[in-house]
Amino acid sequence: MTETPKSSRRSVLAAGGLALTAITLGLSACAQEDALAKQAKAGDNKNYVAGDGSVTEFAAAERKSGIQIQGTLFNGTAVAPKDFLGKVTVLNFWFAGCAPCRVEAPSLEALHQEFKTKGVQFFGVNLRDEKATADAFDKTFGLTYPSFDDKDGSVLLAVSGLVPPGAVPTTLVVDKQGRVASRVLGEIEKGTLKALIQSAVAE
Repeated sequence: MTETPKSSRRSVLAAGGLALTAITLGLSACAQEDALAKQAKAGDNKNYVAGDGSVTEFAAAERKSGIQIQGTLFNGTAVAPKDFLGKVTVLNFWFAGCAPCRVEAPSLEALHQEFKTKGVQFFGVNLRDEKATADAFDKTFGLTYPSFDDKDGSVLLAVSGLVPPGAVPTTLVVDKQGRVASRVLGEIEKGTLKALIQSAVAE
């Protein structure tokens, strides 16, 4: 297992850092004007526990058995452990009031569009919101991949030890055997997550 601190994430947490400019390039206009997204850029850490910005990759030989996630998406679809087999999956833990979740949303959607034809599926895992709030978030940021309604914490419990409770956002890349291949604690950087997905796809 290798863990690499992301200095650029720390730069983002320092308001006005140069890395902030790099990350915000390419965001949609609505995201740039979003008040909560501005809070994240200012590093206020309001209403969420910030991840430490680390990226952890798990060598194939070190990965635990496949995750046993069972849950229901906001669209009513039931998801079982078998649905994670044979394809790479990206799981992003979020809720609408999480400022960095709003900043990273356009990058997640862009990666979803880039990789969906390569057999990669994306799921959000919403930890707090009612359906109307989650749907409004999806509409605001143009998200087309579905999210789990996880107010009961069942999905979070299934990845206990990998996703710290309250550390939102957290993003997992799951390999074709349903095992967690890598993890990003805190706001993703698009290029980093892309590389993690590519690595899992190539296995």
